[in-house]
Amino acid sequence: MAEKRPFDVLNNALNSNVLVRLKGNVEVRGTLASFDVHMNLVVENAEELENGETKRKLGTVLLRGDTVVYVSPA
Repeated sequence: MAEKRPFDVLNNALNSNVLVRLKGNVEVRGTLASFDVHMNLVVENAEELENGETKRKLGTVLLRGDTVVYVSPA
């Protein structure tokens, strides 16, 4: 199995649905549009989740990299 680097995983997740956990137990689900070396993420069609259910729709958001706990390709 080929070794994967974190940016390889993010590159493969571009234009796909992702689940992002932020500090403060906030979860955002949407389509990963872009990212940079600081792990700032642009997520389109984003929704804030609470207990796995949509709490509110956010649209296009920029998530600052230092608040990201994890990114899970969905």
